[in-house]
Amino acid sequence: MKNFLTNRVLMVRPAAFTYNCETAKDNLYQKNDYKDDKELQKKAVIEFDALAEKLREKTIEVLVIQDTKEPHTPDSIFPNNWFSTHKNGTLILYPMYAENRRLERTSKVLDFVKDKEALKIIDLTENEKTGRILEGTGSMCLDRKNKIAYASLSKRTNEELFKEFCEIMDYKPVSFSGKQTVDGKKVPIYHTNVLMTIGEEYVLIFLDSIEDEKEKVRVRKSILDSGKELIEITEEQTNHFLGNALELRKKDGNKILVMSKSANDILREDQRKIIEKSAEIVYSDIPTIERYGGGSVRCMLAEFFL
Repeated sequence: MKNFLTNRVLMVRPAAFTYNCETAKDNLYQKNDYKDDKELQKKAVIEFDALAEKLREKTIEVLVIQDTKEPHTPDSIFPNNWFSTHKNGTLILYPMYAENRRLERTSKVLDFVKDKEALKIIDLTENEKTGRILEGTGSMCLDRKNKIAYASLSKRTNEELFKEFCEIMDYKPVSFSGKQTVDGKKVPIYHTNVLMTIGEEYVLIFLDSIEDEKEKVRVRKSILDSGKELIEITEEQTNHFLGNALELRKKDGNKILVMSKSANDILREDQRKIIEKSAEIVYSDIPTIERYGGGSVRCMLAEFFL
């Protein structure tokens, strides 16, 4: 049986984690009620190290890049947005919405690539000049087994570029408009991986974020036709980052679903039972990273297939 999950993840240990005012324009999960940047950084590192250790305890290989203070990259802890790796030996670099996030792109990822000569690099970053943005596996949730890519369209997920990615990588594109409620109004959710997690046997999705009934039916059908069990999550659960999880495979072949403590705490028992039929739930407490970074566990983990 082919293995569509990885046993290796790349994480970037922050050097100056803080609230990013550039990304907060459309990432409405971020809060800015902090008082001390140094305290935020200190707490973020503790949370980062604890998550990395939990993954290692589950025999996941964790590749760590230590960020530097200069240039200042407050969101470097979320590397899955600017690159993705694939089993065919491809490394893809993505165009980023916030200018200060473009500084995160670094050649240090190549230090972990064993066979650099066989590596195929696809660089999509030129699209930043024309405002066509696609932020990696934040913008897209990939069903690697069935070669289906899901994307909730937003300022950070350009539909044309999404389709170009799918053409390059031979994925079937399924796009839609997922929205969240803010001050009584519906606004686009900034990243698809906030509202959707794809496991080998199931999909967690905030399906009610899709207001267009035809889009909702199409997404539901795509999930069910791919043979996966559909687990609908609520807006409240999405706000606690239940949609921002990642399934990985341990060295013994068994699967784990990694999420934050806040996500685990809001998981209903019926949902938990479906997940635990095929994967062990592993969680770590990252309240500082979630509150001030506006992302959770999945955003911190870049799958490494090379």
